[in-house]
Amino acid sequence: MPIIVVEVMPKAELLDPAGKAVAGALHRLGHDRIAQVRIGKRFELHVDGEVDAALLAEVETVAGEMLANTVIEDVVTVEVLGAGVAGETH
Repeated sequence: MPIIVVEVMPKAELLDPAGKAVAGALHRLGHDRIAQVRIGKRFELHVDGEVDAALLAEVETVAGEMLANTVIEDVVTVEVLGAGVAGETH
């Protein structure tokens, strides 16, 4: 069963308070080379059948309409794990 992974991140120009908190904790623990942390979301969509261009387009639409709050977040990747896209040549 193919899995389509959608990753959503806060818009680059917005403050990420959770990421700042994690970065601060890492620095307190001595991990000084980690300059910045941004925290996002990952969705795994298990789909029936082959993944084709139409299904990927549908998932991209769903990601923009339902999975991301586009006021403050961007959909940064939509990718297929495991099997490739039907009709694709490698």
